[in-house]
Amino acid sequence: MNQTRYLITIITNLLILSSCGVSKQCIEPQLDMPEAIITGTETDSLCMADIAWWEIYTDSTLQKLIKKTLANNRDMLSATAKVRELERRHRIVRADQFPSLNGQIYWERETNDYANESFIEDIETGIKASATWEIDFFGRLRWSNRAALANYLSSVEAQRAMQMTLIAEVVTAYFELIALDSELDIVERTLYTRKENAHLALIRFQGGLTSEITYQQAQVELATTASLIPALEKEIRIKENEIALLAGDFPREVERSPIQLDEQIHEDLKIGIPSDLLLRRPDIRSAQQDLKAAMANAGIAWADRFPRFTIDLVGGVENNKFAGFFASPFTYIAGNMVAPIFAFGKKKAQYEASLAAYDNARFQYEEKVLTAFKEVNDAYISFSSAQQTVVLMQNLEKAAKTYVDLVRSQHINGDINYIDVLDAQRQYFDAEIKVINAGLEEHLAFVQLYKALGGGWLQTETLQETEK
Repeated sequence: MNQTRYLITIITNLLILSSCGVSKQCIEPQLDMPEAIITGTETDSLCMADIAWWEIYTDSTLQKLIKKTLANNRDMLSATAKVRELERRHRIVRADQFPSLNGQIYWERETNDYANESFIEDIETGIKASATWEIDFFGRLRWSNRAALANYLSSVEAQRAMQMTLIAEVVTAYFELIALDSELDIVERTLYTRKENAHLALIRFQGGLTSEITYQQAQVELATTASLIPALEKEIRIKENEIALLAGDFPREVERSPIQLDEQIHEDLKIGIPSDLLLRRPDIRSAQQDLKAAMANAGIAWADRFPRFTIDLVGGVENNKFAGFFASPFTYIAGNMVAPIFAFGKKKAQYEASLAAYDNARFQYEEKVLTAFKEVNDAYISFSSAQQTVVLMQNLEKAAKTYVDLVRSQHINGDINYIDVLDAQRQYFDAEIKVINAGLEEHLAFVQLYKALGGGWLQTETLQETEK
């Protein structure tokens, strides 16, 4: 009785030491987060990333494109398959904590006819059931289950991060395509004006009102403008192919809506609080699960340094004849202990390597958090700057339009040269393009801010995964 108590005491102490040893060696991430995500802004519990993507991007054509991308994109399908794989692998590892049961029905016939000996025939028939159970005194199986669960949850978060990234990529490409359409429309309208100017210059030249220089200047502007169209049409086709690939399609024409990119976005930008950013960003949550998996692997390596205890139980019936078969039961029970004795420091090195791997995962997690704050700040700065630029470019366009009208009227009256008209038209053309580009940058900065804050994965689920 005293020996049994002594053995139980030793096992209990070793179990406590095994759990404490890993926890003490695996240092928690060192995160001294700021009071606000963006310096100089007020904290608010609300965040624009809490709004579902279909409420952020309200264009119906764009919504259809996003849905198709999420359903057909090969990277998204691969991430989904990875989730299913790791979920099943977690089930496999979890089952190792419980006894395994097996059944066997067999018939054996062995004959021996050795030299100088009588012929021997040995027939045996039996039905047996066996059970094997590893008693997890030192937590190896429990740590393995934690590692498998963490890997599974990390894949879930990685899938969400993939969705968040895909939505941002699709919306970005969609806005870029619309910007190219708008730029092509400006060039075509400008080309029509250049053709009118060249025709008018030809009439004035043939009528002796101007020199040939004026006509040739008009021809140069016409040819310059016309040369822009093939390049824009090429970029439009390439952008359509990019969107088709994201949506899991072969190259095709992409449907789009007539969105006015030069209309300024007036959104109440709610940034949220720092701690919520860690819960909202799936890439950070994935890194956190990777950290848990690394700690579990360290626990496995620690427990692997201690003995393993297994119990084998076999029972059934067997006989050499069918007569009296069920009247011949048998049982077999055995306990095994396998313990490492000497392996030239292999077990210790494996444990130390797993601790180093945990530190690596911890530093990666900390870097991921720092990167997330940087991305939000960069996106916020870019969006604020883009909003100011849109206003300035719109003012520039208005001034350039007024300048063109004044110069054209003065040229008709003969007060200024035709070269002044061309110069004014060039400035107006450049201003129109700058307005489109400024509007595009504003929309893209908004997309990046929404993504950086963790917006884009389905909002029907809670922010914090419930671990089973």
